[in-house]
Amino acid sequence: MSASLAIVVPYYQKEPGILSKAVRSVLAQQGEVDWRLIIVDDASPVPARSELAQLLPGNEARIHIVEQANGGPAAARNKGLDSVPAGTQYVAFLDSDDEWIPTHLMRAVAALEEGYDFYFADLYQLDQTVSGFRRAGRIIPEQHRSLQAGPGLHAYEGDMFDQILSGNIIGTSTVVYRFALFPEQRFRPEFVYAGEDYLFWLELARRTQRFAFSELVEATYGRGVNVFAGSGWGTENSLIRLHYEMKYKKTLPRLFELNATQLQANRASVWTLRRSFIADLLHRAAHRRSLKWHVLRKQLRTDPQTFMYAMPLAMMIVLKR
Repeated sequence: MSASLAIVVPYYQKEPGILSKAVRSVLAQQGEVDWRLIIVDDASPVPARSELAQLLPGNEARIHIVEQANGGPAAARNKGLDSVPAGTQYVAFLDSDDEWIPTHLMRAVAALEEGYDFYFADLYQLDQTVSGFRRAGRIIPEQHRSLQAGPGLHAYEGDMFDQILSGNIIGTSTVVYRFALFPEQRFRPEFVYAGEDYLFWLELARRTQRFAFSELVEATYGRGVNVFAGSGWGTENSLIRLHYEMKYKKTLPRLFELNATQLQANRASVWTLRRSFIADLLHRAAHRRSLKWHVLRKQLRTDPQTFMYAMPLAMMIVLKR
């Protein structure tokens, strides 16, 4: 089957019933969009085939399951992109614990057909009743030109590259982009806990400024396995999250030519992450919690300055400066 739009879903869940909700939201899509769903089973404890046993009959031509050894969400998305059928014009992303409204693909394609290369929409993040756009306040739809393709659709007017750097507004499960124009674009799997999706958007923003968006909420994020789950301050995974955020921030100047303002902001972020990393170590020491030495080794390779400045940073934290 040659599809004009492919939907890539990376899948790894520990509980049944999650993926089926996401897939039902795909099957409920309205309009004349010719789509193909590619689910990459990333060695999920709940296999995709058993999870979708009731939905596959009658949909075998549209739902394709790819199985691979566990490699993380970026590697799974890349496998999905590698599996996109020849002739596909657009690709949409949907995480396996999220759901779309029935008109999401129809609205996305209508906007892209006006000549845009990238589409995203407002969303409800986990356990939120106020949308992501409104909570962050980083995008005001009224300040962007309306499109004729449908109500609530806009052309993004501004520097999207700078927007992502200063405050990302793009939710992965709302993205639909012109795959035919960027068939080689892939995620960077070495960024596991932070940055792999941002880097994807940034690389595309360097190649096109034709972004469109919807002010309507078109996706709802659900509760499932998430790389940020359990990685808040003082938790077992907080150090690894901070490490990958540092890795992302330090990679930006190497990948992209940043202006003076962007470089200054990047350096400030790096310094804040160093301080947070040391604060986390102090918290663990004070509460006699174990250290993950492999994370310390990773951090040393990524940012040796964290340990060079460890003592002055620790003093600043203790003195609350």
